[in-house]
Amino acid sequence: MIVDERMTAYINSLDMGNTRLLDQIEEEARRDCVPVIRREMQSFLKTLLAAKQPRAILEVGTAVGFSALLLCEYGHPKAHITTIEKYEKRIPTAKENFKRAGREKQITLLEGDAAEYLQKMTGTFDFIFMDAAKGQYIHFLPDVLRLLAPGGLLVSDNVLQDGELIESRFAVERRNRTIHSRMREYLYELKHNPQLVTSILPLGDGVTLSVKQ
Repeated sequence: MIVDERMTAYINSLDMGNTRLLDQIEEEARRDCVPVIRREMQSFLKTLLAAKQPRAILEVGTAVGFSALLLCEYGHPKAHITTIEKYEKRIPTAKENFKRAGREKQITLLEGDAAEYLQKMTGTFDFIFMDAAKGQYIHFLPDVLRLLAPGGLLVSDNVLQDGELIESRFAVERRNRTIHSRMREYLYELKHNPQLVTSILPLGDGVTLSVKQ
């Protein structure tokens, strides 16, 4: 845990929850061992959506569609979400969840490699949510910055690796060292890139909030 577990439990106990369908989809995902954004992250996203009211949203990493539906439900009524997912086994479930929610016209699901889609995309988004393979964040960043509108928000989830990121790479299991070094590089770039103003928050498993100048 990054933050004391009791404190997190208390904060989450105050949350009013989501719609019945979102709660059901979250329960199904956890039952099937599919990761979904944590409760405190859900609350954070809802606050940002209320403040920013983005109309064009890009999500990198769909999973079963829970977070895309949360962005729909609590964002601007006319917002459109473009979301990218590579893992073929989860795509049918995401599509079915979008259909259950009646959001098929509001969400565009791109099936395949995010790096390839990001390179081909044009136009801009005023809100980008990164929640895909953590070792790829640094590789996605140049195109993400190109696609992020001035004044737009970039939110990156799971950046502190349950606190492991502060450890020496030699104290990290060998299989995790590449992700460890790439995530450190990513956080350094977010904090030092002249196009961005970034805050790193110990929320959930770590989140960054960046504003493009």
